[in-house]
Amino acid sequence: MGELFVGLGEEGLGSSPSPPKKPFLLRSSQDRLSRALLSATPAGWGLSHCQPGRPHLAIPAPCSFTGGQTMAEFSQKRGRQRDEVLGSTVDFLLANARLVLGVGGAAVLGIATLAVKRLIDRATSPRDEDDAKGDTTCLEESWKELTLLKTTPRLQPRTPPAALSQPASLPAPLPSAPAVLGCGGSEAVRICHHVLPVREDLSLSALSGDCFTEGPSDTEPQPLPQPSSPAPLCLTFQEKLLVFERDHVTIPEAHVALAKQLAGDIALELQAYLRNKFPELPFGALVPGGPLYDGLQGGAASRVRLLVPLVLEVGLWGLVPGVDTVARDPRCWAVRRTQLEFHPRGSSPWDRFLVGGYLSSRVLLELLRKALASSVNWPAIGGLLGCLIRPSVASEELLLDVQHERLELTVAVLLAVTGADAEDRLLLAWPLEGLAGNLWLQDLYPAEAARLRALDERDAGTRRRLLRLLCGVCRGHPALGRLDRCHLTQVVLRLGEEEVDWAEAALGERFLQALESLIDSLERASLPCHFNPGVNLLSGLREEEIDDIGFALYSGLQAPECLL
Repeated sequence: MGELFVGLGEEGLGSSPSPPKKPFLLRSSQDRLSRALLSATPAGWGLSHCQPGRPHLAIPAPCSFTGGQTMAEFSQKRGRQRDEVLGSTVDFLLANARLVLGVGGAAVLGIATLAVKRLIDRATSPRDEDDAKGDTTCLEESWKELTLLKTTPRLQPRTPPAALSQPASLPAPLPSAPAVLGCGGSEAVRICHHVLPVREDLSLSALSGDCFTEGPSDTEPQPLPQPSSPAPLCLTFQEKLLVFERDHVTIPEAHVALAKQLAGDIALELQAYLRNKFPELPFGALVPGGPLYDGLQGGAASRVRLLVPLVLEVGLWGLVPGVDTVARDPRCWAVRRTQLEFHPRGSSPWDRFLVGGYLSSRVLLELLRKALASSVNWPAIGGLLGCLIRPSVASEELLLDVQHERLELTVAVLLAVTGADAEDRLLLAWPLEGLAGNLWLQDLYPAEAARLRALDERDAGTRRRLLRLLCGVCRGHPALGRLDRCHLTQVVLRLGEEEVDWAEAALGERFLQALESLIDSLERASLPCHFNPGVNLLSGLREEEIDDIGFALYSGLQAPECLL
């Protein structure tokens, strides 16, 4: 088979004119191109020198496609011929560039031209097996990295620095897992200080990055402490009610003790002042009390009752029911002066407070109000007790606002009449309006508290806890805030007399039952007092207020969690 010699000399291929003389740069380019051709020539191809100094590549002549020559070999020959034409063109450009641009410009143009030629050679030459395998490996690793990013769970929020500084142990590996990463099995890789599972088919190259640390390190790692178990996603109403009681109803014992101590100290100071200011008036011992002392106060130790008892002479005073007076008020009683024919007016120190033959609660309130507001040195007493005491001038009641660094307390000073009859009724000087302004209001709180205590002690019930929960719910509600402790106590007393389950497990059921009882009373606009059925405790509310309370209770009965 004959051979066709194609020369890569100065004249190139075809009819390209050959320059008369070759520059030095062109000779160097030709030598480098010749060496490249020698290294890239496959076996069976020959090089010969037809002329001295000019290498020629011996290519089998494409005159026939017999003798084992295929179309693919012919295409490769045609491609190499195009490369030789391109080489001759480069030599021509470099030779003329030196004349036009000079040495520096020709060097820059040569470098750029060689770079472009290299890119063209890589694009037109057949790909090597190693390059294809490397590209396939890179592609597989890229997919593996993408899969790792997709399967990586969301990182947990960053813990406080104090928690990070505490060492904690890593979860123990499975017995079948090897100790060296990359040997199969289930490995663990710390990604930004979080331990994440890694699939077995991931290679080490897929785990390379700034945030990845593979395998055990020289120093002992400091993993995060184990997170606490999450709270249950769904709580029953009973559980939510107990949580509300713990967070918003239960008062710390320290606050209860402090409030009782402050109230006792204020009672002693006020009693000493009254004896010095009014030595002719027989006041009894001032006794602090109220829901805080009976375990019925919820939310905060915010209010204490301070009774100022009047010592009345036996046989000179009698009680008249309020319904028998011009006021016709069943809540009140009148304290009438008796035995005037044997003990004329002026025989008792309390005769100076008589109005129409009756001991006036209004006159006594004004006397004590002026004394508390202007005569008592409250700054000195407060400095002695370590708190700030101010009399409230905006309220019609006799209130003392106590501010301590640990709590705020309100002390209600109540003038009281006790032991005026055989039943030992407790009457309070209350700011009443109208014809009942001089009457005394009967206080049923001691009897109600005693009854609730007796019922709970009988069956270890939760009636008092239910009352505290109802007071805590109503205290912070805009509409239910009109219901005070007296209203709620009657509901609990009515339910407490029934023979039902009052254990702690039934507290939620009793709470809903109390709401139903309140709604029923509001529909009838009647809530009778437990110890005085003739008194309607809803008579002081307007119709609009009853409607608002009823709507709030009905909505709370449909979704009781909204009340907590």
